Amino acid sequence: MKQKDKKQKLSGAEGFEEYYKNLYGERWNTLKAALANQPDHVEYKAGGSESYFLDSGSVRCGVSLPLAGAEKILDLCAAPGGKTLVLASCMDENSTLLSNERSPDRKNRLLHTVQNCLPAEIQDRVTVICKDGAQMCLNNQESFDRILLDAPCSSERHVLADPKYLAEWSPSRIKTLSMAQWALLSSAWRMLVPGGYMVYSTCALNPDENDNVIAKLLKKFDNVEICEPKIQLDVSKFTSAQLPKYEKTEYGVHVLPDVQNNAGPLYFCLLHKR
Repeated sequence: MKQKDKKQKLSGAEGFEEYYKNLYGERWNTLKAALANQPDHVEYKAGGSESYFLDSGSVRCGVSLPLAGAEKILDLCAAPGGKTLVLASCMDENSTLLSNERSPDRKNRLLHTVQNCLPAEIQDRVTVICKDGAQMCLNNQESFDRILLDAPCSSERHVLADPKYLAEWSPSRIKTLSMAQWALLSSAWRMLVPGGYMVYSTCALNPDENDNVIAKLLKKFDNVEICEPKIQLDVSKFTSAQLPKYEKTEYGVHVLPDVQNNAGPLYFCLLHKR
């Protein structure tokens, strides 16, 4: 059987196991065990009436976006709002943040996060909207100085935790998601101003939703620069969490739970528009 045909026939729990074992080899067993543990949720106090709890890998992703000097910031797929809090709490005093979420239900969760976890003076500079991020570029060409795109993804940690999702798993789901991710990324790139920075991220383990999406961007546009995702924002007054380390991939980096105290999985890539 050809490898391509074999890949297409993978499905359900057995297919999932074979697919990821092929990707991670002997490491898969320890990685899978780590995925079954509780995520490394840390407390983030942005100054509102409530604290917010999110994966320390998500914090590490958010602090990779340089915000100094940025006036207009976009969080393209923002719900439930953890990364929005990181950006809002660290942006300049004259900056504004547009937080978008396509799903009305998830948008309401995002709005709750903004209204309850941020102080009023920062809330005034955060706008929450509900639009299709893949279409937003039609009316927002080169409009934002910084963009965070935490794209919807396979989220294998959640698949493993839900027998229903695991039974329904197939590689075609990854293909569908990677197409949606590319639509979002290409839209975001068109909305980024020349000289601007963007972080693309997912909580997926497979390269088709991570490096391979970045590869499409590099092929489509000749003004893409990959940057090292150094820590750009000081969040020590908002959280006592120790930010996890990452492993380098072809274009980005990966925080993986088997070696980072259950943080992640979280893939992210810092992009500069030359």
